[in-house]
Amino acid sequence: MTASLVFGPLERSGTEIDQRAARLAGGLARLGVADGDAVAVMLRNDPAYVDIIQGCRIAGAWYCQINWHFKRDEAGFILGDCGAKVLFIQPDLLAAIAGAIPPQVRVIVVGQAQGDEADFETWLAAQESYGGSPRTPRGHMAYTSGTTGRPKGVRRLPPTPEQQSLAAQVAKDALGIYPGVRSLLSAPLYHSAPSSFAQQSLLQGSLFVLEEKFDAEATLALIERHRIDTAYLVPVMYVRLLRLPAEVRSRYDLSSLKFVASTGSPCAPEVKKAMIAWLGPVIYEAYASSETGYITVMPPQDAARKAGSAGKRVGNAEIRILDDAGRSLPSGEIGNIYVHQPAYSDFTYHGNEAARRAVEHDGLVSVGDMGYLDDEGFLFICDRASDMVISGGVNIYPAEIEHVLITLPGVADCAVVGIPDEEYGEALAAQVVAEAGATLDAETIRANLGERIAGYKVPRRIDIVTALPRDDNGKVLKRRIRDAYWGDRVRKI
Repeated sequence: MTASLVFGPLERSGTEIDQRAARLAGGLARLGVADGDAVAVMLRNDPAYVDIIQGCRIAGAWYCQINWHFKRDEAGFILGDCGAKVLFIQPDLLAAIAGAIPPQVRVIVVGQAQGDEADFETWLAAQESYGGSPRTPRGHMAYTSGTTGRPKGVRRLPPTPEQQSLAAQVAKDALGIYPGVRSLLSAPLYHSAPSSFAQQSLLQGSLFVLEEKFDAEATLALIERHRIDTAYLVPVMYVRLLRLPAEVRSRYDLSSLKFVASTGSPCAPEVKKAMIAWLGPVIYEAYASSETGYITVMPPQDAARKAGSAGKRVGNAEIRILDDAGRSLPSGEIGNIYVHQPAYSDFTYHGNEAARRAVEHDGLVSVGDMGYLDDEGFLFICDRASDMVISGGVNIYPAEIEHVLITLPGVADCAVVGIPDEEYGEALAAQVVAEAGATLDAETIRANLGERIAGYKVPRRIDIVTALPRDDNGKVLKRRIRDAYWGDRVRKI
């Protein structure tokens, strides 16, 4: 049976969730959603998300999460690219992307509908449970990107029974999810890792507590109240928890907590050390991606001895460090990280087979990270071959920002890179060159960007420079730009 749900004052049994999911699947089928189709979800954390996750499994549909911070063009691209038949969205977010929704997409509003759209609860109550032939259960369709800035939809093929068994063990080792677990999720469900955590929690757990948004003290109160075993938190949340006054932190009984899962962005060693000193040996950091799944886990017992490492392989994962010619490198030498996790089925980039082939070498996949394995098999991630920035666990693609930045009045050239940030791990910095005779200022640039892209993509730091460093072929030397901000730090992501 599905785990029970707690969301604020709302409590919903597993039986009720299953019934709602069956009605949702029936409603999707009547809207023409077939086995293997996509359904788009643009929601903040909400109980309806749970209905959609479970209902799409029955309907055999991918649920494609759209970051609710996205503006019209960003959301519109994904809606068109994934081929969604239905969009579930909250009313204020619908207003923000008006005009970007393809005409064939049926819109269902989670909240008070303002126009001709269906209201979610009214629509769901009118549906009959799905009664057709069994369909292939599917999960989320995450969108990821690369140096082109154009997102690619990751669709994973149906797993074999053996892979399902292996994946359950990986979920236990990397996420702390096991049969009967009482879990807590504070991170937004539009991210791939929290979505995976939610799916496994609902399938295996007895209680799933979902926060609308992270609040440091409220999270501690929920752990105490519901005797949480496993929580999913990210490093930026650790920082905010540690900033709570000592008397506030000591007010709550957190003794039930056995596992805190974290992935998406590296945790600063000093932050991890402080969390372990407070909560005990319960902080686990994983290295993963939408394409590869979970590859390594760093258990708390090794955190001090192997500070800065992403851990050792989880399950039967394979990790190889290759040079640019595809040759294996020995322990301690930095190269391209290629991996394979047999617990997961193969994946495709929806409508982009060339990009899928480009990331593979000899059956292993790289997402552009560089690092090395030490002589004990611990993985250290040193840099990123692509330009992607991870800020507070959020993947941000500088090329996408640069494409907007270069169109602003007076901008002749630009580059966006990741720079160190004590709270978020990385933040964005832009270097901008002005056209001849133009005068630029950072605040005006930031305001103009904020009108066209999500707020978290607007660089915190904008430096007006006379020129960007380039190589003989004219390519911007982003490594040189980044190095000026990172200084002597060993880990530069």
